[in-house]
Amino acid sequence: MNAAESFSATYDEARSKFVSTAKVAGGALERIPHPERGPDGKDLSTDIAWWGPKDAERVLVLISGTHGVEGYCGSGAQIDWLRRGELANVPAGTAVLMIHAINPYGFAWDRRVTEDNVDLNRNWIDFGAPLPQNPDYAVIADALCPSSWSEEAQRQSLAAIMQFVQARGMPAFQQAVSGGQYTHPGGLFFGGKGPTWSRRTQTEIFRDKLSKAAKIAIIDYHTGLGPWGFAEKIVPVSRESDLFRRARSWFGASVTSPVSGTSTSADIAGDGLSAAASLLRHAELTCVAMEYGTKPVMDVLNALRADAWLHAHGDVHSTEGRRIKQYVRDSFYGDTDDWKGMVVGQSLTACREALAGLKG
Repeated sequence: MNAAESFSATYDEARSKFVSTAKVAGGALERIPHPERGPDGKDLSTDIAWWGPKDAERVLVLISGTHGVEGYCGSGAQIDWLRRGELANVPAGTAVLMIHAINPYGFAWDRRVTEDNVDLNRNWIDFGAPLPQNPDYAVIADALCPSSWSEEAQRQSLAAIMQFVQARGMPAFQQAVSGGQYTHPGGLFFGGKGPTWSRRTQTEIFRDKLSKAAKIAIIDYHTGLGPWGFAEKIVPVSRESDLFRRARSWFGASVTSPVSGTSTSADIAGDGLSAAASLLRHAELTCVAMEYGTKPVMDVLNALRADAWLHAHGDVHSTEGRRIKQYVRDSFYGDTDDWKGMVVGQSLTACREALAGLKG
């Protein structure tokens, strides 16, 4: 089979492929409508599919679209897994839950964020407690998100960014930018002012579908960091934790930890996999984020900066808007056969490792 055929060019195409493929595979499907609409005025939704006993002791969960535009990758991996007939290899007593496009707004609009400019993987915090602090973000906030995107404005803002990098170093810059911030609603990696629709929806899915499970494995698909097509397996907990040790025994010694400084990712606040441990306290949880590389990190960052300017000050439907949208998509979706093949191959291995770990 051609792995590339499992991937899509739009959110609507991806949703249609997922629903039809899941139906053919005998999945129990549910659609959760989103309150917003896509750029073409069409409805948006998160779709879920379930295979296996409703009260299964062991459940494998595959999540796509946490970061919207990164859903091209995760959706393709989910559909490919089904089309390959991998359900036939699921052990008795084990169920599979697929969550397709948990952030459908970002997927449809080719954005990494939700409809309220929130990074879903910075939104899983206790908003009743003091918010995480990131004072370094304020230092470079204006340079990251200038009010103009002219060539001169880009030159000046980039110069200010590089001045910060030269003074503080790239690790400090990455932490300041992508660690998460709660002070600039129009900025990058904004964690929000409260739980987003996507967070609330995922919480209800977990409570409804996973309350009876004793062992749960979660694979969350991401893109944008690392070498072309390579999937870094990120576990957002300390290397000394039982969860990390278990993930390493399942997925291999290459598993990394942002908390312990071994990942290409910054140590972030409010990510969904860390929150899952709190939501699923009744179960033994093993989780991993599959982070597939695309373009150099500064190119990816520049795409996010352009997109933030576009939605705050520009016209999405203009020529410049379409150019920026293509820039964003190219930064998070390797629309080539070799990249897609690397995605599905590494995903297939991870899913088999997770099922073996759940059974063991």
